[in-house]
Amino acid sequence: MKEPTILDFVKALLTPWRGKPPAIPPLEESQSTRPSPLEVPITPEPEPESSGKPSPAPWIGYRVPWLSLLAVGLAFLAQRLLEPPRQGPPLVSVVIYALAFVTLAAAILAREWQIPPLANEDSPAPMPLRVRSRAALLAAGLLPFAFIALGGNRFTWFNLILWLGALAATLVAFILPESQSQSRRDWLAFLRQPRWTITISRWAILLSLATLVVVFFRFYRLDSVLGEMFSDHAEKLLDVADVLQGQTSIFFPRNTGREAFQMYLTALIAVVAGTGLSFMSLKLGTALAGFIALPFIYLLGKEIGGKWVGLIAFLLAGVAYWPNVISRVGLRFPLYPMAVAPALYFLIRGLRHGNRNDFIWSGLALGIGLHGYSPTRLLPVVMVLALGLYLLHRHSEGRRWATVWAFGMLAFTALVVFLPLLRYMMEQPDMFAFRALTRLSAVERPYPAPVWQIFLSNLGKALVMFFYDNGNIWVHSIPGRPALDIFTAVFYFIGLVVVGVRYLRERHWVDLFLVLSIPMLMMPSILSLAFPEENPSLNRTGGAIVPVFIIAAIGLVTFLQTVANQLKPRPGQAVAAMLGIVLLVGAGYQNFDLVFRQFDRQFMAGAWNTSQIGHVIRAFADSIGNPDSAYVVPYPYWVDTRLVGINAGYPLKDYALWPQDFEKTLDQPGAKLFILKPEDQAALDKLRQLYPAGFLYYYDSHREGKDFLIFFVPPTTP
Repeated sequence: MKEPTILDFVKALLTPWRGKPPAIPPLEESQSTRPSPLEVPITPEPEPESSGKPSPAPWIGYRVPWLSLLAVGLAFLAQRLLEPPRQGPPLVSVVIYALAFVTLAAAILAREWQIPPLANEDSPAPMPLRVRSRAALLAAGLLPFAFIALGGNRFTWFNLILWLGALAATLVAFILPESQSQSRRDWLAFLRQPRWTITISRWAILLSLATLVVVFFRFYRLDSVLGEMFSDHAEKLLDVADVLQGQTSIFFPRNTGREAFQMYLTALIAVVAGTGLSFMSLKLGTALAGFIALPFIYLLGKEIGGKWVGLIAFLLAGVAYWPNVISRVGLRFPLYPMAVAPALYFLIRGLRHGNRNDFIWSGLALGIGLHGYSPTRLLPVVMVLALGLYLLHRHSEGRRWATVWAFGMLAFTALVVFLPLLRYMMEQPDMFAFRALTRLSAVERPYPAPVWQIFLSNLGKALVMFFYDNGNIWVHSIPGRPALDIFTAVFYFIGLVVVGVRYLRERHWVDLFLVLSIPMLMMPSILSLAFPEENPSLNRTGGAIVPVFIIAAIGLVTFLQTVANQLKPRPGQAVAAMLGIVLLVGAGYQNFDLVFRQFDRQFMAGAWNTSQIGHVIRAFADSIGNPDSAYVVPYPYWVDTRLVGINAGYPLKDYALWPQDFEKTLDQPGAKLFILKPEDQAALDKLRQLYPAGFLYYYDSHREGKDFLIFFVPPTTP
């Protein structure tokens, strides 16, 4: 056999998808080459003859993983210096992180830090190409009629039946009947037993406890964090009101345009939960959407790194400040990770194991996600990236055409689900793309610098936001701080190194995709070229939550495995378990502080107190006045008067009354109430002229700069 040359070795390094580089044969041993001390074979001493007595157990020494501990310690020091208030220039942290990288590389080379292979080895099954012809023909027949009927930006019973019928026929045509798995057979056998005996494993208890922790973090104080609405919430609730009044739009053009998923979800919650047109209805829907993503993060982490990686990723993402805050805002932000998590889970599982049904479920998740939040429009590009990396690597040998066919079914399924928006996009292309174009192009304002410079600057800022600065948008972030807590940031850094080294060793496409998917999923923020000050933003980068927390979990799990393996046997596991609990508790404590103290305090200091004004008007309407005799005098950069009506319990009423319209209230009998900003002296003087018998009260809001005036006009005596 021809021995590989240096040229063959270099070619293999440049084309990693073709497999590992060939091994370089060792030099022939000569008199001048002597084995190193580490290579000298040790001849075992002959075992003594058995004397019939049991020999004492050999003593096993403990090896402290100094290099690994030093690498993690340096990473913690570097990240601590980046936590607000920052101590010293960021370059100091960069140098310390570089030292942590070198130390971690040394630990890996010394085999102190063990890197396990991917969990669940690829087991590609034969992927049949057949479809159910009758169902396929039915879908093909229904789709043109559904497309035509979906015109006019309205859902009707007729076009819904056509569209959902075409979708059902598509699923029947593509989904293959699966043989009963062993777990399903066990369940059926269990149900047939005359007596049921239920056993609960320790893992089930651990998973249940983790779920309770996550539920607490995601729903605790949901009524008060966030405690105030801003103008975007008024726009959303007006859209929801349209739905409840029978305007079943496909795309909602109000406020530069919105997809429909949140509007119908909120309308459902408003009716079922009895919360009505309120801020709570919005927050319940988005909190549920953020929570739905978490089980798929667990499943994807388990698919890639095993059950412990899945559990740690589930916990870290469940308690983290970044996904928790964007899920509490009450806007569409969490719909992005809610689509990314199941779409990538089913896609990666389908590519690794050749199950065609996984491709169909992935397409279904993608299609639903496209009705959610505009950044999800980048998800198809990320999924094509996954397919491309898979086809370029050796794992796809002999299965490429079947995989492309299955991916085509994925795309077709997503297209069928997307069909209503496709129809609207062809009718109103400008409105459909307007919001994205205002950020990507110079439609709204010219580029502030050359485009390539803005792009590279945005890319750099987005990639370091996990460690340094998550942007300056105060309504859904703490400006100037890292997107991750100190614990998750450290192990995200460790995880990046571990995944990178594993790819260099094993050349598995999943590792490369896991890393490359992060900037791709952040592109909706990075491509804010006309408004670079909006980058990075936690909402438009939300899809990256999925790979980021899985990589952080890989870093933490491999560290704990290193500690357990080096301090073997049982003491190592105990030390690793205690260390893991301490790290997770630390992450939970810091994230609790970030969400329920720091973010809450900062947000309430910046948001206008429309809830307090609404409560004053409601109390007036329920006592001496009525909802139509209370007014809020608008003032520049003050409260949105529509929000006052929502908080007062009259969500369709705008309480604005401009000073030039004060005279219109003179003919209105009964008591009157006027809310003014303290600086609006001109409006106050005019009210005093019109109503000399009125009373002025100063409302102390207990929030700096948020006090307001109440001008009360008593009812006139007949």
